[in-house]
Amino acid sequence: MKLKKMTAVLSVAAMTATLLNGCSQGSEPAAATKPVAEDTTPITIQYWHSHAEKQMPIVNTMIEEFKKKYPYITVEQVFQGGYPDLHKKLQAAVAANSVPAVTNVEVASLPNFAEGGVFTDLTSFIKRDQIDLNDFSKGMLQAYGYNNKQYGFPLIVSSSVFIYNKTMLDKIGVKPPQTWSEIEDFNKKVTIKENGKTTRYAFSVPGWDTWYFDPWITNGGGTILTADKKKVGFDQPESWRWIENFRKWTQEGSVQMGYGPGASDNMRQMFLDQKVAMVEHSSATLKATYLDNAKFEVGMSFLPGDKERKAHIGGAGIVIMDKAPEKQKEAAWKFVKFLTDKENNIRWADGTGYLPTHKSVINTEEGKKFFEKYPQYKVLFDNFDNIVGRPQHPAYPEFSKKYLDIVGKMLLENADPVPLLKDAVKGMNDILKDYQ
Repeated sequence: MKLKKMTAVLSVAAMTATLLNGCSQGSEPAAATKPVAEDTTPITIQYWHSHAEKQMPIVNTMIEEFKKKYPYITVEQVFQGGYPDLHKKLQAAVAANSVPAVTNVEVASLPNFAEGGVFTDLTSFIKRDQIDLNDFSKGMLQAYGYNNKQYGFPLIVSSSVFIYNKTMLDKIGVKPPQTWSEIEDFNKKVTIKENGKTTRYAFSVPGWDTWYFDPWITNGGGTILTADKKKVGFDQPESWRWIENFRKWTQEGSVQMGYGPGASDNMRQMFLDQKVAMVEHSSATLKATYLDNAKFEVGMSFLPGDKERKAHIGGAGIVIMDKAPEKQKEAAWKFVKFLTDKENNIRWADGTGYLPTHKSVINTEEGKKFFEKYPQYKVLFDNFDNIVGRPQHPAYPEFSKKYLDIVGKMLLENADPVPLLKDAVKGMNDILKDYQ
């Protein structure tokens, strides 16, 4: 493996610091693992994770219930900090030949680890135990597969969404735009200016992380990576539409975009202060950030579409480390199955604030109660298979920083982003060459 690939994991860690903390099977899948006799010899495995403190009650409950089902397996949960810290510690553990059996991995980081052979291909376990992959959200499952191997399952999954002030929009008599063609009219009706200065923005799009604007690129017909993944697609007019729109809307004062330290907190507060009607944010922020703090009714809307209509997955999955001893892998697989099983899916989602990942849970009694409690989430399940993974390439953390920096120059220096984007194409393609 080239040095670029080996060091890419650490660049992923730097990139994911700004985040909120169908299985693609090939023509020659791994052979099914043969059934094994149940070995009930006591065994202990470690689960490295990045679960926030508020998620720990459900994590501990699930571990306790797993212990009741498999009394001979002890799971030691070890918090390893946010995703960047977790990824660095995984790298160190691999180098030291002392790895946990099972761990979280942030979705954009999986290609780098997979290229290095760090994770176990779960295909043989899946075939042996006849796991119904069709019950998972297709996009969520594909996000944890790479190069025709299924390395993990979705666990703590979020989506970029629009969270809006329903009380305000109902009073104005407008709904969140569902297509790009509806945005201009929405902006005119919602934006308020006084003495030439905007006092209420129609909506806000974060400028501090590519996760938030990558879907705009592809929804507008643009290309981040060519089909062969050897070049970027930013030399095509369709791939400029997103940033041309953002520049127009921010210059006219109808859209707010933040960039740099404090930008995320500022956007949240502007929404709660009703200075912006709608914010693009992670679905994982709905409860604790907005429902618990807003003094108005909060709604959720899927991102507006144009050439297509998709949103990208955030959060993390659960994987098994390939260097773990075989007996630990078997215990880890049981734990992975237990955490991601449809029987526990709604309770897990409710306890963590993340999304259910199985289609079949939506119409169960638990699912119905979940949507009665949080009707905002229904819009995501109306678009369940349109929640897809991020661009999968080991070089993504490195080359994506190029167009993230251009957004920063547009916002902070009032630079015209299109010439900058065109000029950056060669540099991004050179980065991709280093990985070929």
